[in-house]
Amino acid sequence: MRKHIDKPVKPSGNMIFSVKKIFMITLIFVVIMGTVGVMATNERVKSVKIILSSGYEMNVMTTNSKVSDILNENHIILLDSELSVPSPDEDLSDNNTIKITKYSDEEKLNKAIENSFSAEDIIKSYTTIVEKLITVTEEIPYETITKDVSNGSESKQNKVTQAGQNGIKEVVYRVKYQNDEEIERTKISEKVTKEPVSKIVEVRTITVTSRAGDTRAATGSKADYQAYAAQRCYDKGWSSYDVECLIKLWNRESGWNIYSSNKYSGAYGIPQALPGSKMASCGSDWRTNYKTQIEWGLNYIAGRYGSPSRAWSSFCNKGWY
Repeated sequence: MRKHIDKPVKPSGNMIFSVKKIFMITLIFVVIMGTVGVMATNERVKSVKIILSSGYEMNVMTTNSKVSDILNENHIILLDSELSVPSPDEDLSDNNTIKITKYSDEEKLNKAIENSFSAEDIIKSYTTIVEKLITVTEEIPYETITKDVSNGSESKQNKVTQAGQNGIKEVVYRVKYQNDEEIERTKISEKVTKEPVSKIVEVRTITVTSRAGDTRAATGSKADYQAYAAQRCYDKGWSSYDVECLIKLWNRESGWNIYSSNKYSGAYGIPQALPGSKMASCGSDWRTNYKTQIEWGLNYIAGRYGSPSRAWSSFCNKGWY
């Protein structure tokens, strides 16, 4: 019997080419996938250093590039007084470092100012500014001129010889308005339409005249009158300074003349009572008796001012007492 032996089949040329082709395609696919995998791995994962405002440093791994995303995934929240470099809206810098610091005082102020402006404020700042020329009538205050024509006399009084009147001027202003509100005013010109009239005050010597129809000479002397007045001041508990003030006061009022009569006001006597008949409360001889006049004058001062020194102070301020 003949033994049958199978002969090996020799691969054809086409089969060998197909195997090689599959091998090469598989090899290329593996290389490409490996490269892509390496690139994807390098793009997704990176090491980032985060430096907190306290100085503490931490290293984290992340696939994010935006600073805010990296902070959020590590549960880091910026306080109102903190800022990050780069800022939360930016991407990481080349050194892959995020540094958190505290605001300086200047940065706090700038941030507060920035936050203080609302959208309405910003829009308002761009509102059109309107300029107008307006004419305004204004008063010009008058001046007061004082002329001393008393020639050094101790007995003086003020007399207005010319009343003062304010003047008038027209002033042109350039006025700027924004939202119907005045924001700036600049004077352009002015024109005087009425000159002011100065008030003139003359300081005159008090005119002393004798009582009409009375030609009798006064009893006693000026020194007698002042001595009597001084004694009555001491009797009322006033000081020597009050006596000095009383002498100066009545020197200015009447010159210590019993018959002194002011032709302008009608005041009469040593204390210049107005009207003189008021002194009748101290005696019916008020026209000729210096004691009656002095008594009334001291009572008037005591009741109105409390003392001659205070009466003198009032006279110096007002020109009368």
